[in-house]
Amino acid sequence: MNRSITSWYSPALDAEMPVVTYGHYGFALILIPTAAADFLEYERFQLIDALAPFIDGGKMKVFSINSINKESWMHDTMVPAHKAIRHNQFNEYVWKELIPFVRTHTSEETPIYCCGASFGALHAMNLFLKRPDLIQGTISMSGVYNLMEYTRGFFDEQVYYNSPEHYLPRLEDPWYLERIRNSGHIHIYTGSGAYEDPEASRRFSGILHQKGIPHDLGIWGHDITHDWPTWRKMLPQILEAHF
Repeated sequence: MNRSITSWYSPALDAEMPVVTYGHYGFALILIPTAAADFLEYERFQLIDALAPFIDGGKMKVFSINSINKESWMHDTMVPAHKAIRHNQFNEYVWKELIPFVRTHTSEETPIYCCGASFGALHAMNLFLKRPDLIQGTISMSGVYNLMEYTRGFFDEQVYYNSPEHYLPRLEDPWYLERIRNSGHIHIYTGSGAYEDPEASRRFSGILHQKGIPHDLGIWGHDITHDWPTWRKMLPQILEAHF
């Protein structure tokens, strides 16, 4: 498997941000880490190995990035309003720096999808919904779509606009809705076992239905827990069935 690491100083984040790339050809899949993890997390937990047939077969090229959750919602002593600022800076990094990097290493016509598990699932969904002109869809596994699950009760305008469960019901702008509805690749999957929250996925699926947004909802059984064996099994099945 072709593998390379690239890093640059991010103006949006005022930090060095590495990206690991796997593969040569195919659509682009941006992997967003869980919780407080880093850009090599998906490799360490063998999810990249599980994706090897798709990567080596030229179906997709994977870009795995760093999270900054330890500098935002998982920073115990930071002022909550500053956490929201840092969250927005991460969004800007993805849209204004990462997406051009992906384009340079694929093409202007290559579809780009976001993917994440756990907290990464919320990021993946939010990044797509807010910029469907740049990102063509999302695979969100074992996620919740209410940012207040991570804010310890803090709520302001910036939390609202980064919390899909809050802003999507009130979204009426046809520019956004047309692009989101035409994506064809909104995949929400979860287990029903330990530490999973299938009701969060059902609830968000209901919001998508109300907005007339086609999507794919998968609720797996009570033996499917919030852990890496689930995601190593889940993501290849989603890719095989829908891409």
